[in-house]
Amino acid sequence: MSEMALAVRTQELSRAYDDDYALIGLTATFHSGTTTAILGPNGAGKSTLLHLLTLMMRPTEGTIFFNDVEAKPNSENHRSKIGYVGHQTMLYRTRTGRENLMFFGRLYGLDELTSRVDELLTVVGLSDAAHRNVEEYSRGMAQRLTIARALLPKPSLLLLDEPFTGLDQQGHRLAEDLFREQREQGAITLLVSHDLSATARIADQCLVLKRGRLQYQGPVGDSLQSVYQRALQEGAVT
Repeated sequence: MSEMALAVRTQELSRAYDDDYALIGLTATFHSGTTTAILGPNGAGKSTLLHLLTLMMRPTEGTIFFNDVEAKPNSENHRSKIGYVGHQTMLYRTRTGRENLMFFGRLYGLDELTSRVDELLTVVGLSDAAHRNVEEYSRGMAQRLTIARALLPKPSLLLLDEPFTGLDQQGHRLAEDLFREQREQGAITLLVSHDLSATARIADQCLVLKRGRLQYQGPVGDSLQSVYQRALQEGAVT
C-alpha cells in the first residue's frame, strides 16, 4: 500500500449487536482524495460503520478491503494508516498533552516522533499547553488534542465521528481547514457530524444510511441537505 494511495471497499458489511443489526449488507467504495459525509438518522449505523473501519471491531458478516487486500480486524499493517476521532477523547487525563501524543506515536511506530509531535501541537494551537495535564484542559482543548492524535500517522484513512464537539468558533475553523488539507494530501476522510453546514463545506461525497441500510452514495452536488432528504424519502427502507 503506497503512501496516501488507497481505496477502501466494504463488501456486504454487516454488524449485529445481539440480534439487532446496526449495519446491514453495506457495499461501498471510498477513494483517495475524497471526503465523504456519512449521513442518516440516529441509529442508522453511522458510528458502527466508522468503528468497523478502524479495524478494532469485527463485522458480523462481510469484508473490508484496503486496495483489494482484505483488512482483517486488529491488522497492525493497515491500522497504522488510520486516524480516528470518536465520541470520547480517550486521552490519558493525568498525562500532559505532549505525553499523550508521544505515547500514541510510539504505538504507531513513528519515525522522528518528537518533531512530529511538536509540529502537531503547534498546528492545533496547544504548544503553550503541551506540558499541562489533560485534566486541566477545557473540552475544546481536549478535542484539539484528539484531532492532533488522529493526524499523527499522516493517515491514509481519517475517520471522524462528531469531530467538532466542544470546539469554539476558532477551533471549528481550524478543524475544517485541517480536514480539507488531509483531502488535498490524498487521504480518504469519512465524516459523521450533526453540523450539516460544516459538513457541506468539507465533503465532496456523501453516503446516506437508514436503519443500517445504504440509501445513497455519490457526489454531494449543489446541496447536501437536499441529497440527504431525497435519499431518505426515496430509499427502499421506509
